[in-house]
Amino acid sequence: MKKLSLLYLLLALIFSCTAPPKKESPPNIIFILADDLGYGDLKAFHPNSKISTPHLDRLAAEGMIFTDAHTTSAVCTPSRYALLTGRYNWRTSLKEGVLTGESQALIPKERTTVASMLKSKGYETAFIGKWHLGMNWGLKVDSIEQVGKGYAADFSLVDFSKPVKNGPTVLGFDYSYALPASLDMAPYVYVENDQVTQIPNRETIDEGEYSWWRKGPTSPDFIHEEVTPNFFKRTIQYIQSQSGQDKPFFLYLALPSPHTPILPKEEWQGKSGLLPYADFVMMIDDYIGQVNRALAEAGLEENTLLIFSSDNGCAPAAGFTQLVEMGHLPSAQFRGHKADIYEGGHRVPFIAKWPRQIQAGSSAGETVSLVDFFATAAELSGYEVGENEGEDSYSLLPLLLGNTPSGEFREATVFHSVNGTFAIRKGDWKLILAPGSGGWSYPRPNDPVSKDLPELQLFNLASDPGETTNLEAEQTEKVEELKSLLAKYIQQGRSTPGAPQANDPFEGEWGQVWFMEK
Repeated sequence: MKKLSLLYLLLALIFSCTAPPKKESPPNIIFILADDLGYGDLKAFHPNSKISTPHLDRLAAEGMIFTDAHTTSAVCTPSRYALLTGRYNWRTSLKEGVLTGESQALIPKERTTVASMLKSKGYETAFIGKWHLGMNWGLKVDSIEQVGKGYAADFSLVDFSKPVKNGPTVLGFDYSYALPASLDMAPYVYVENDQVTQIPNRETIDEGEYSWWRKGPTSPDFIHEEVTPNFFKRTIQYIQSQSGQDKPFFLYLALPSPHTPILPKEEWQGKSGLLPYADFVMMIDDYIGQVNRALAEAGLEENTLLIFSSDNGCAPAAGFTQLVEMGHLPSAQFRGHKADIYEGGHRVPFIAKWPRQIQAGSSAGETVSLVDFFATAAELSGYEVGENEGEDSYSLLPLLLGNTPSGEFREATVFHSVNGTFAIRKGDWKLILAPGSGGWSYPRPNDPVSKDLPELQLFNLASDPGETTNLEAEQTEKVEELKSLLAKYIQQGRSTPGAPQANDPFEGEWGQVWFMEK
């Protein structure tokens, strides 16, 4: 009998040693996207920042920072499109500028998004915050063609009691609590799961220097000063609700701040010793600390990938010039700000924390983009990306795990300004396909001085991060190389390896691709 017992014990030990290892559960994913936060606003990226951000600094210390991270565009709608689709924004019909609160949906329901992809792999998905990708309002008329300019002017033809169509829930989010566009763009309503929470009953406007918002219909439950705190409160409640759940979750928190209107709560007003913008950043930083704490208290911190970034650089409306005069550089050592094709327009802070996998206090210097989130989420979840999905997205997972690539992480990266100006970056070299900023800093598009400037700008960012010395005349071969590569990316409908794809239909003249005709 003892021999049999010993035999069973031996067999049990053998099988326990040879059994396949338990499969790691996929991580929860939270992406927090700030609005108009500059690269130089966080001490983790710019030690000389004059804004106190202890919670974001702690997040950086507990995770990994990317020092060369970018948005695809220097303004918000395009960057948000790329983040969710893994596709450059200029492949859509939106060739410049941003959408407004009344704009039709930019992403067709057939397009795979990070949310629909993760949902197909068993994730619970939620969106909270500023959408700004268009949604189709219910109307008092039969078709959008009957609306005309009155729709955009006063919303008189919108029936707010009708469900919204083609919003976040159509694109893969199980739950959605959305601000339609920016916090300074009407209508001022919350849309929860395709339905306005309360019908607008008044119009509001603010004309303050930093607190301004445009006149427009406003719901009884919509208080501008409470919007950012409301989004964070709901985020923390969502995290708490996920404690003990079997399914992983994806939460996309898209903040409307520190974009205008700049509305720090009373207890934060004046705290920075700078301008209201800096107070607002400090308030957001405190809320980030609360989110981090909520994850720990819910027992979710260890296997949650938490990413924090911004949709573009700091805006002039934040008091950019005054902040610089006060010794705070929102773009750090880089040239320009929001809307510009220069680095200050699209280089952003990017922090990733995942205690189970990411080494605390680590950093990555590869050139990455928010467009890469799609492929990253795909690899994390085991999703096989199709030829017509994530056409411009590279997975960040190897970098997150500390695996340094043998060569360049990606062949090249493309950027876009508010007026649709292109730039392409390969290695240290950046080619701008315009004579000026393509945005709101000097020299602006159509500025008379631009007529006397070269039509192209080439900078070596390793030796000239401030983009001060144009080398296009001396480096003609590099100019031609980058022009050809950008033209190839545009024509093939993708910048990743794979079968060529079609860009979206566009009616009109795409003036920003003038360089392809020369």
